[in-house]
Amino acid sequence: MSEEWEPKTRLGKLVMEGRITSMSQALRSGLPLREAEIVDILLPNLEDEVIDVRMVQRMTDSGRRTKFSVMVAVGNGDGFVGIGTAKAKEVGAAIRKAIVKAKLNIIEIKRGCGSWECGCGMPHSVPFKVTGKCGSVRVTLKPAPKGVGLAVGDVAKTILRLAGVKDVWGFTQGHTKTTVNYAMATFDALRQTTIMRVNPRIVMPIYKGGVEDVRSDQS
Repeated sequence: MSEEWEPKTRLGKLVMEGRITSMSQALRSGLPLREAEIVDILLPNLEDEVIDVRMVQRMTDSGRRTKFSVMVAVGNGDGFVGIGTAKAKEVGAAIRKAIVKAKLNIIEIKRGCGSWECGCGMPHSVPFKVTGKCGSVRVTLKPAPKGVGLAVGDVAKTILRLAGVKDVWGFTQGHTKTTVNYAMATFDALRQTTIMRVNPRIVMPIYKGGVEDVRSDQS
């Protein structure tokens, strides 16, 4: 794909020239991500999974028209995840369009060991409590120790697995049967890990070497 692809954006040209070699570097560049081929090159092991498929009908002057609305989540299981929705007359076409949109909406989340019960310092959970909203649905994710797993619903479990989160406590409010809102609220909660700032002098040593590193730094 990279041989046939001709980049049209500045970010795509930088990737093609080899000046940007990782997805983290591409997202930090501040340039808009408008070509899905960039994600294909920088994240070749990306997985995708269909979250929701719905039939949408609309009455027009010529009669009733039917389309399919699809939501797809993508992720590499190691910190990168994205969600996209699309409509088309056929399910296959809608899925392909949703995958492209999910790649363009991809984000890099922060992971860590924010649970006081664990303290292993490995990035297996969320680093702190985060909350996401969409419609009436409110999703709260809290750090969990190793071995707990993903204590959330099936929709949130799929997104967290693609993001690379292995252990987490989840709490939901609102009409969670609305799959699209539930998925978007979970994605918004993961997005909060990238927005919120943490003190590197206190938090980062905990993630890398455990609580003992913090004590040695403060002494």
